[in-house]
Amino acid sequence: MLQNYPASSFYDEMMADAESTRPHYEKFHRILQQMTEEELHEKHETAQLNFLRQGITFTVYHKDGGTERTMPFDLVPIIIPPDQWETIERGAKQRVRALNHFLEDVYNGKKILEDGIIPREFVENNQYYFEQQAGGLSLPHKNHIYLAGIDLIRDNEGTYRVLEDNLRNPSGMSYVFQNRFVMRKVFPEFFFEHDICTLEHQMSHLHQALLSHVPENSKNPQAPTAVLQTPGMYNSAYYDHVFLAQQMGIELIEGQDLLIKDHVVYMKTVRGLQRVDIIYRRIDDEFLDPKEFREDSALGVPGLVEACRRGNVSIVNSVGNGVADDKAVYAFVPDMIRYYLEEEPILPNVDTYFLRDEKTREDVLSRLPELVIKNVGASGGYDMLIGPQASPEEIERFRKKIQETPEQYIAQPTIQLSRAPAFQEQRFYPCHVDLRVYAVGSDDVHVLPGGLSRVALKEGSLVVNSSQGGGGKDTWVLRKGGSEHA
Repeated sequence: MLQNYPASSFYDEMMADAESTRPHYEKFHRILQQMTEEELHEKHETAQLNFLRQGITFTVYHKDGGTERTMPFDLVPIIIPPDQWETIERGAKQRVRALNHFLEDVYNGKKILEDGIIPREFVENNQYYFEQQAGGLSLPHKNHIYLAGIDLIRDNEGTYRVLEDNLRNPSGMSYVFQNRFVMRKVFPEFFFEHDICTLEHQMSHLHQALLSHVPENSKNPQAPTAVLQTPGMYNSAYYDHVFLAQQMGIELIEGQDLLIKDHVVYMKTVRGLQRVDIIYRRIDDEFLDPKEFREDSALGVPGLVEACRRGNVSIVNSVGNGVADDKAVYAFVPDMIRYYLEEEPILPNVDTYFLRDEKTREDVLSRLPELVIKNVGASGGYDMLIGPQASPEEIERFRKKIQETPEQYIAQPTIQLSRAPAFQEQRFYPCHVDLRVYAVGSDDVHVLPGGLSRVALKEGSLVVNSSQGGGGKDTWVLRKGGSEHA
């Protein structure tokens, strides 16, 4: 079935070479070989229909408004053996712990800046550094990061590298669960022969971690009220918000559902006002509170940050996290790990070049066709140049952007993202993949086994974001010493 699958210099998740699979894919490959192409096509269509019927969607923004789409799903999972997962898990925990220390530090003392580990201007001039609003906040467990999404890629040697940290509103967790649900329903035969770490209790873990963020003045610390605040149904991750609120059994609210009296937050209900202790917000800082950020925000709640400042409510993820997941600050995370934890980084970064320095900038401008350029404040694959795939016009456009605002961009070498087989349009072909790992923080950091494997379904594309045509795969973490049958 994969006889014509092309071998190349890319690291392939499934195929060791043109003739053989990697050991942890052998069972999967054997079962796959027993299916006909017609059977696979039928199952593939059934899986897509499941997504459609359940309304599992995301929104792509256009100048004329949003377009709702179902998330494309691919049936070939990413399988991770236990020893590799152990490294990923330890590395993600280490990284989140260091980033949390960094956030606590830069909003309460700035020791890392005083010691010259990170140039002061990288933090204080950062557009997401909100010293006035986030400085001095007293947070439960001193925890700024309730939920982190750490994006990993594998290079052509098969080494996992961190591509990006997402510490504000990392989306996509709902697809992790729905991919597994659909995969189990459509391909039960695979699960009989693999012992895979379960996702069953992960949502309970997420809920307990959320409830642990009880503010110091809560009137009901043993049974606090938590809500999930969404910008509304037109947000690209609205499905994610609905899913998480449902699964955790908490109210999904918008800013207009809350009001503040005497610096205490209340939710409007049919039975009257109900005090709110914890807000898992899924809206950006700039829209959170019109008294503290944008005055024209219709999504936020006036006085919310002051209520938090007085210890009457907890906001998670905390205010001002964007300063730590900025694409420029990203380059200093290995130094943060050494500084705060006195450990060597377990997961390496991708090399990053800053364009403020004239000599570096000139070197980068001379090599634009071979590099990746990113806007430090953008996400979702926007305002990014992939040199080897760009047209001369695109390269010239980015050359001008860099010359006009060099501090706004970074450059990275073009990593040969690993790839995996995808089955689309009744054939297998190789597609590049990455992995978003979710870490949940309270007293300890817990990493959800697996995560969201994103796949660039457009043949040859390196952009895996769903907003840019990417899709999802189920991610299996195999149990250590697992039995033959799940």
